[in-house]
Amino acid sequence: MASMFPNLSFANHNLEAERYFPFLPQTSIQNPHPRPQAGEGEGDTESKLLKKVSVAFALNLLILACIHASAGAANSLPGKWQIRASMPSARTEVAAAELGGKIFVMGGLEKHGDRVEQYDPVNDTWRRRAALPRPLHHFGAAAVNGKIYIIGGYISGVGSVNTVYQYDRATDRWHERAPMPTARGALAVGVIKGKIFAVGGVGTDKKNTAANEEYDPGRDRWYNHAPMPTPRDHHAIGVVNGKFYAIAGRLDGKHSRDVAINEEYDLVTNRWRARAPMPTLRSGVGGAALIGQVFVFGGEFDRKTRSDAESYDPETNRWRRWAPMPTARHGLGIAVIGNSIYVISGGPKAGATFSSVNEVFTP
Repeated sequence: MASMFPNLSFANHNLEAERYFPFLPQTSIQNPHPRPQAGEGEGDTESKLLKKVSVAFALNLLILACIHASAGAANSLPGKWQIRASMPSARTEVAAAELGGKIFVMGGLEKHGDRVEQYDPVNDTWRRRAALPRPLHHFGAAAVNGKIYIIGGYISGVGSVNTVYQYDRATDRWHERAPMPTARGALAVGVIKGKIFAVGGVGTDKKNTAANEEYDPGRDRWYNHAPMPTPRDHHAIGVVNGKFYAIAGRLDGKHSRDVAINEEYDLVTNRWRARAPMPTLRSGVGGAALIGQVFVFGGEFDRKTRSDAESYDPETNRWRRWAPMPTARHGLGIAVIGNSIYVISGGPKAGATFSSVNEVFTP
């Protein structure tokens, strides 16, 4: 039987065994035809050789079984992933929003930074739309009342901004709206009752802000609310039953200061409270609410990208693991259509790396 573990052969099983199972006794058959020792016959030598071959073969099967068991554990997690048509451009630190059954992936780190591409999930096709008014990355995006709003973000070489732009799909045009009171990038946004809440981020002083500011698209006005208890950036927000949950992130934009914090904001009482922290420590994540839970995808920790998919259930105050992303990434664009979450673009390696990946998750 041919080995299904291509790097493990009888001739090098010692090296592989030591790597995976250092506690096992080692054997070697580097010389398949050893010279008989004094007092040994040819039959004795062949018998010993067969024993060594048997040990190597058994070890090969043992390693293979462990590899399969590990893969099986990941495969046993709930949820299904599908690969869809790649985005025409490769980017990272984008924002995405769903409007009219289409997904708009906007801005991000790339050569131009103002690119907007629209994805049609029914036909699995992409098309270009009107570019952003200015190149932006690390900004927030949300769709309200048939319009898309992009809020804050960074401009390379400038820093944090407080601009707000509204996109009209019917005319394929952008319009500037009332600026956000607090300029910031790497913030997170969520929608409650038709109002957009912009939370956290990095201000113009390159420090975290705890700002929790509400934008009313109908009045084109901003309002202040109770600040977030733990100021941070590169976090995610999900809205469930009229409350939003600010999850994960990092402190002052530093990769060495990732947090797993989960804080709930209640608009009715204008109060925050701590909830169960996320099991995995990471930042640069993407988040979305579906089936009454907040799902958090990808991110990075210790300068490595993550493929984790976890969800938080506010009713039970518990977390659940799901099948991991096929492609580990950070700086993702996230959008929900029907019972699926689209996880698009993002950096496959820590820092400014780019991808055009389009993966769909269904719980």
